[in-house]
Amino acid sequence: MKPTFYNRQYDFGNTSLKLGSRTLIMGILNVTPDSFSDGGQFNDIERAVERAIQLYQEGADLIDIGGESTRPGHAPVSLEEELSRVIPIIKAIHQAAPHIPLSIDTYKAETARQALEAGAHVINDIWGAKLDPLMASVAAEYGCPIVLMHNRKDRDYNDIVEDIILDLQESIDLALVAGVAPERIILDPGIGFAKEYADNLKVMQALDRINALGYPLLLATSRKKFIRTILDLPANDVVEGTAATVALGIAQGCQIVRVHDVSAMKRTVDVCDAIVYGDHWEGRHTNG
Repeated sequence: MKPTFYNRQYDFGNTSLKLGSRTLIMGILNVTPDSFSDGGQFNDIERAVERAIQLYQEGADLIDIGGESTRPGHAPVSLEEELSRVIPIIKAIHQAAPHIPLSIDTYKAETARQALEAGAHVINDIWGAKLDPLMASVAAEYGCPIVLMHNRKDRDYNDIVEDIILDLQESIDLALVAGVAPERIILDPGIGFAKEYADNLKVMQALDRINALGYPLLLATSRKKFIRTILDLPANDVVEGTAATVALGIAQGCQIVRVHDVSAMKRTVDVCDAIVYGDHWEGRHTNG
């Protein structure tokens, strides 16, 4: 069965994002001291700006900026600490390169609000607007796209895929009730969050069912533990494993992939897109 793709145009003034003719690449920029594979590398403003521009030039369509590690066992940070990490960097990137779309990776509504004011364009919430009751309202107020990721505090699943679909529908309903336009909602199945090894494999096998909810799907598998487990390799040596998940995701209808290794994943995405999008593929896109 040919996967369903959703046509969307997100305009942000100086820049835009378009879904429907190729897969978008979200480049990861962690400005944290403790992220699982790149902690401490880019939490200096100058280096963060250089890295964002580099990722864009390698083929990233937007940059996802996070100030709190979400790896298993991470220590939550305060609102004040998160703001001190991300806001100066968002401002600096937006000033240096206003043509680069920026995403704020946070579950705190106030961080999202201040990030949008500083120059961010998209909210990426790992709790699907469920942890902070004001998150959906912020997205509605600013009219920005919001990524609603699947997550939960327990692993008490009956049928993991059906439960994920039900959980994501709850997030969708929260966003819609708050006034978020349906075309601004993006879903993420939450690979690696509240899921064991076997759970992640089942979700990867059923991405097309989640895609059938009727919203664009973002896939964030880059360097995740289940890939490292399969290959028995460290996080910085699993680029081929990540590429395999990206290819499988695109084949099932995922339209955005969140990755660390942008250059390598861009090549993977281009080949997949040429096959999956066919005559609708707009051709190899590069940012320079």
